[in-house]
Amino acid sequence: MSGPERDDDVLAVLIVGTGFSGIAMAIRCREAGIGPVAVIEKGDGIGGTWRENTYPGAACDVPSHLYSLSFAPKADWSRLYARQPEIEGYLQDVARSHGLMPLIRFRTTLLRAVWDAERVLWRAQTDRGEILARALVSATGGLHHPAVPAIPGRESFAGPSFHTAQWDHSVDLAGLRVGVVGTGASAIQVVPELAERVGHLTLFQRTPPWIMPKNDRPIPDERQSRYARRPLLRWLERVRLFWRLEVPALLGFTRVSRMTAQAEGMARHHLRRSVPDKALREKLTPRYRFGCKRVLLSDEYYPALQRETVTLETGSIAAIVSDGITMADGTHHRLDALVFATGFDVVGGFQRTEVIGREGRRLAEAWADGMQAYQGITVAGFPNYFILLGPNTGIGHNSIIAMIEIQVQHVLDCLKALGSGRRAIEVRAAAQARFVERIRNRMKESIWQAGGCRSWYLDAKGRNTTLWPDSVVAYRRSARRARLSDYRLE
Repeated sequence: MSGPERDDDVLAVLIVGTGFSGIAMAIRCREAGIGPVAVIEKGDGIGGTWRENTYPGAACDVPSHLYSLSFAPKADWSRLYARQPEIEGYLQDVARSHGLMPLIRFRTTLLRAVWDAERVLWRAQTDRGEILARALVSATGGLHHPAVPAIPGRESFAGPSFHTAQWDHSVDLAGLRVGVVGTGASAIQVVPELAERVGHLTLFQRTPPWIMPKNDRPIPDERQSRYARRPLLRWLERVRLFWRLEVPALLGFTRVSRMTAQAEGMARHHLRRSVPDKALREKLTPRYRFGCKRVLLSDEYYPALQRETVTLETGSIAAIVSDGITMADGTHHRLDALVFATGFDVVGGFQRTEVIGREGRRLAEAWADGMQAYQGITVAGFPNYFILLGPNTGIGHNSIIAMIEIQVQHVLDCLKALGSGRRAIEVRAAAQARFVERIRNRMKESIWQAGGCRSWYLDAKGRNTTLWPDSVVAYRRSARRARLSDYRLE
């Protein structure tokens, strides 16, 4: 990749990552005639989160027809909620059908990106050499750096031990005593699968999640055929699903409200109906408000916890030892294998790659007081640098794909502005400050700040720099078109 520094060697856009956001960005750049474009991917295949998370039961909790790119619909989703292999396959099909494969450089990790003010370009240093690009788009997302708790003695465990995002398929867990640490989204999916095959499963719960019914089921072949024959029906189904999920946010679901109590009542009803045992039900009842942590969907989790071969442990873990886990009260659980279903380091993940902007300023320094970006996309001091699914653009109520497509359009507007002698675009510090202040004011009354919990949404200072505190419709109104008056063009 390295070579003489001629303009012919300079890309118009370098995209990092081949998940939903990277694939969408590459396709839209090609459609807009922006190029040359290249995509680098640290793995050996397309899919991002859906390539890396292959644990048993991995699936989406957003309806399939909504969890897809609007310009690349799929008529034959097999289930209401697609599972990991089908989503990974969908992304591969989209990349192939849009001719992206020649643009992608696999097994290429971005190590460092430096803004060259003299040549007005980014020098992207990878483990396979340097790449020069006028614009750099980070499409790495936040769900790919596993967060493993610093439990004393973790390295001393003698048996197989791994995170759900790094599932070791060479390990046969059948008949073994398996411990699962964590009760978040991945645990909700993996526990029912493991409960059917292991000898005994011990689930270590720190905080019970709010769980709603999922009502997942196969989509009949006849309906799949109908969607293929009548694209309008498929589009109407997508619209219906979008508004079914969006309306609660428009009615104030992101704040503590009457809707919060109503949702809690529905979740408690699901728990009572699923778990007759009062003592177990008490252990599974959250002590914080609905929505403060990620709300989960499952019909199999509660039944799995009532199997004779499953134990729910709610005490505090003191240490991991060679043959299991010892609790603070002295109880010892002997285990043959250990699975960490403990989520991802979202905040730290964004800062792992060294990005150096104007005057040698590092992105980590710019974010020393917390992650922040204008519309979650651009950062003052970092020209021609764009982040997809950046700070405060995650959502918990609707499809993240909708947010991705809004951001991609915003980035396209900025890239199109780089013409007629203009070579650099950078958000004004004042515009970024106004946006961040607006977000922080909204967060003060949000469910994530006032709901009585601490979640992975919050940074070390207790601020939510991860989620968007409003509806998708509000974000579309705010970010879909780039207001060039908020940018400085050179």
